[in-house]
Parts: sequence; C-alpha cells; structure tokens
Amino acid sequence: MTNGVKDQLTSDHTELYDTLVARRYFAKFDRISGHLGRVAGELEAEGTLTRTEARVLGRYITALATTFRALSHKYLMTGRADAAQRLTFDRHESGFPVAQELMMMAVDAAQVEKHLKSSASVEELKDRMIRRIVGDLSLPTDLQFALSQRLYYEALAQGGLFLARNDPDAQWIEDRNTRRQYLVHWAVYDTQVNLPVVYLLDLEDSGKRPLPTDDGRWPRAQHHLMAQSAAGLKLLTIAQGFDTDFPSLHPKRLRRIHLGPMYSHSFTLQSGPISDVLSTARAPEGQDWALVWTVEDLRADRVEQVKEGWFGTVERQIFALDPFAGKGADTGTSRMDRMVVLPEQPYQALAELNPPGFRDVRKFVVGAGGRIIATR
Repeated sequence: MTNGVKDQLTSDHTELYDTLVARRYFAKFDRISGHLGRVAGELEAEGTLTRTEARVLGRYITALATTFRALSHKYLMTGRADAAQRLTFDRHESGFPVAQELMMMAVDAAQVEKHLKSSASVEELKDRMIRRIVGDLSLPTDLQFALSQRLYYEALAQGGLFLARNDPDAQWIEDRNTRRQYLVHWAVYDTQVNLPVVYLLDLEDSGKRPLPTDDGRWPRAQHHLMAQSAAGLKLLTIAQGFDTDFPSLHPKRLRRIHLGPMYSHSFTLQSGPISDVLSTARAPEGQDWALVWTVEDLRADRVEQVKEGWFGTVERQIFALDPFAGKGADTGTSRMDRMVVLPEQPYQALAELNPPGFRDVRKFVVGAGGRIIATR
C-alpha cells in the first residue's frame, strides 16, 4: 500500500476510542433515524411518495435503526474493557460506519446461535454483577462486557437488520391491461462512500406467471439487480441492462435514494458550505447535525419495438434524461433531488448564510417534539 493510500485511509476513517463518545455517536443516529421516518411520512403526505413507497422506505429506515442499536451494544464498553473493540466510521463526507462493520455483523449473525448458547443469560449476568458489586466492592467490568456482547447477539437473533446486501423483494401493486404492476425494492450499503442506498423500481410484468413465483425469472432478476447496484452504476445503465436481459419485464421508473451523508461538527470533517453552517450554528449536543438525502430518478418516456432474431420484435423502454445543461447524460437520470434534514439551530444558520449550493435543496427542519417542518 502506498503512502498516499495510507494517508487517505487514516484521514477518512477513524475509530471511537472513548465510551461516552461512542454512546453520543449512537444516540445521535438513534434520534436521526426517528426523524427520517417522519420525513418519509411528509413526502407521502405531499404526494412525492405513494403509501406503499413510504412504507417500504420506512421499513429500510427502521432496519437501519435496528442495525445501529445492535452496533451500540457491541461497542457499549469501548474504552473500558480490554476486550472491547472500537467502531470505525467514515468521518469524511459520510459520517456512517464503514461498510466493513456491516459485513462483520453479517458474519456474527451467521454464528449467533453458537454465541447465545455459550453465554449466560442477561438475567444471570446482571445477578453476577450485583453480587460482585455488593460482595467484592469492585466494578464488574468483565461482566459488563459479557452483557454488552449478549445484548448484541440477541439483537442479531431478532433480525430486521439493514445488512450490506438486502436482496430484492417484489410488492404487487395492481393488474393493468393484462400486465401485473410491481414495486421491486432492495438496498445495499455502498462500500465506496459508506452510505445506505435504497432502490425503488416500478415494473410491468408481461410474463405468464407472476414474477415472485416464477422460478425461471425471479432468482435471475434478483441476482442481476444486486450485481448492478453493487457496482455503483448510473441508473440509466442499470435500467437499460435490465430491460435488455428480461424481455417480459418492463422497467418504467427507477429511483436510488442515498440516506446520507450525516454531518456533525463533533464527529465529521466536512468542507464547503455545510462546514460553515455547522460552525456558525454552535448547536448543543444532540442538535449538532445535518443529514443529506439524495434521490436519483429515472423515468421511461416511451416504448419502441425493436427486432429480435429473424422475425420477432421486443419492447424496449426509452428513458427520459434531464434536459437541463446536459446533466441527464452525465448523471443517467431524469432528475435529481437533494434534501437536508436538520434541527432548528443549524437551519437558522443555514438561512442566515444562504450559501448558493443549498438554495435548491429541500429543507426538513426538526422542530419541538420532533415535529418535521418542510420548507424550501
């Protein structure tokens, strides 16, 4: 590894060494996850998302929160127990744990039964801790660590996690003109930028059997979509490749939702306007953050019949690209929307500074009691 790569890894990724710092980090994400669910509700109320889409997105947000809670148990004793590990997160233009953390969690989940069988129960560990404190007048650090790991594996056993790969699922919407309409959705944890990414695909199915019960098409379609999304390709490339490889499946709309980055003056290194906003806000602990939410959207504009073989024709989607300044050709999208979720104090700083890069960004302000206030 060259010195340049080493320097980049050192500057971009950092470990949480202190117990209190780790707890503040996870508490911050626990609050943010709750706000994201309410933002999805706002987008549904205004018609940007359908009820089905909002519920699907809400499930991924809930899964992400569940993953963070599991990790908070794993790293509960960071800096206090010798055996305790340290969370590594991307502090540059991400704010989220590095992808390796989720990959290791999947490995732990595969062995969860073995770990639960070999450890004492939560009640037994708590009883031992009390007896140690009362009888020996000493801190049971080793038992506290054992309890944190027990809680971690119990969380993994309960499931409902956002993993590095969350394979496609198909939600039937309706039958229209002899075709079945589906919302196909899946998610990945982008290893290049260390961010959770959700995909929503509106699909028409002209096959003989319903897609989710078609053993000939559904497994291949799932594999195809996961392979394409893991590579960080443009939406246009993904949609056109899918349209070509599956003649009886017709992608009408594909969206990619980036849930992040998360910026915090306390935890991340940021540059540009967001750095000035958080620095100016001087928000108290718990209010010092902003989370950017980006939606890439690609829509089919029309259908063309193209020849296949000697006598056959197949349907091909022609996708609409963003007409402004040729950006659609560069991004492979019909449009791209950026939103930012942030507490009131950072929003006030943002409104006062009014940086050019944020004028077209939709703002969702977290008010008193967690109420979401949508503004421009």
